[in-house]
Amino acid sequence: MTLAVRLLRALLAFSVILTSYLVQLGLARVFARRLGSPAREPPGWLVARRARVDQNNARRLLRVMLQLRGVFIKLGQVLSIMGGFLPRAYGKELEQLQDQVPPHPFSDLEAALRASFGRSAGELFASIERTPLAAASLGQVHVARLRDGRKVAVKFLYPGIRGIIAVDLRVLRLAILVYKRFVPVGRIERVHESLVDLLRRETDYLHEAACMERMAQNFEGDAGIAFPEVIHELTTRDVLTMTFMEGIKITRLDALRSAGVEPSDVALRLVQAFYKMLFADRFFHADPHPGNFLVAAQRAEEGGGFRLVVLDFGAICEARDELIDGLLDILKGIFAQDDAAVVRGFRRMGFVAPGGNDALLERTVKTYFAKLLKIRDRTPAALMRARPEQLERLADPELERGELQELMRSFEYPEDWFYVERACVLLFWLAAQIDPNLDTMAAGFPYLMPLLAQREAKSGAGSDGSSPASRRSPAD
Repeated sequence: MTLAVRLLRALLAFSVILTSYLVQLGLARVFARRLGSPAREPPGWLVARRARVDQNNARRLLRVMLQLRGVFIKLGQVLSIMGGFLPRAYGKELEQLQDQVPPHPFSDLEAALRASFGRSAGELFASIERTPLAAASLGQVHVARLRDGRKVAVKFLYPGIRGIIAVDLRVLRLAILVYKRFVPVGRIERVHESLVDLLRRETDYLHEAACMERMAQNFEGDAGIAFPEVIHELTTRDVLTMTFMEGIKITRLDALRSAGVEPSDVALRLVQAFYKMLFADRFFHADPHPGNFLVAAQRAEEGGGFRLVVLDFGAICEARDELIDGLLDILKGIFAQDDAAVVRGFRRMGFVAPGGNDALLERTVKTYFAKLLKIRDRTPAALMRARPEQLERLADPELERGELQELMRSFEYPEDWFYVERACVLLFWLAAQIDPNLDTMAAGFPYLMPLLAQREAKSGAGSDGSSPASRRSPAD
């Protein structure tokens, strides 16, 4: 479809969804007035109607995302995991996008090979499978053999995807502007800016190749983590060729057990690797969904155990020191039950807007975390099982509506927080699927402390030989 038609179709779909909820809201207000109090329970037929509206809109959203693909597939994958912000019907429908992205025909991709190398697939590879191994929102992967017999994975960027992304981002920018009218959080448009930057990275395979090699270097000497190797002579901005990595998909728990690998051990290694990336290296995987990790069980002669295989490095990001140091302050405060440390971390991260109500902000943050720390079960599964009204009780019950509006104006969306927040939500959701009883903070924080001590020692001695410029993301 043309870009103009694509834009029109996206706007039409979202308009229909918005209109259906406005009608439901209007009916709810009419019957609230008739009942004489908004606190009274609405009639049963209205509750049933709302459930039908949610279900129909969830299916409508899934259908349009599958039709439009591109950015909307990626957006749907994230929304399927962050189910607490949407009616349950959305999570159930959109989770299909995790593994069922429709592939493009191989004939569409052969043009990328000719444009990149001036040769056909038959001239470049000894063989290549025309059916994709995996299809994602921006590209897909095919298995091939090199002339020397090596098995490789070839990742193709979909033709014309950069133009499609430009149109999709216009729609999302409009949605953010509408959202900002209802939720006045400072600099919320940084979400759009961050998404633009993220998609720029994910559509440049030379950048991805550099990130792959840099992250592998960060884990050099760790036998428990494995990364593909780049085949540079067959890699361009639109085509990425890398060594093929064998393994079991990380969420296939029965297959893991059959291979002699305990899922709880996998979840622990996954969380510890993520903590190292985020807090020690400050260079982390911002798209840790199930399709980006394999588990390679090792034979007895190889020492037994398993290796965690990391895939897909287009969404690798570098985090600012102020952001991560503030997050560390919050984690330390949670462990020590020190709400003052939590507030300091919150400020350090950049959440406090200039001219905001500092006293109100501090009171609310302290109250929130004071209640949160009383929760005995902090596992991801426990929080995912919690009903919305249970989580709402964590908020300050004494906060007046006017204070709440002022509080929202006191917040600012920090630079780069989009990446960190997205990665944490995806990673901890994934860990909960593998081991629902894992306390991610207790598992990761003790492991992290020696790494941070080493980092501080190197930084203080100036022995790492790096400058701020050398620590930038390879594409920046």
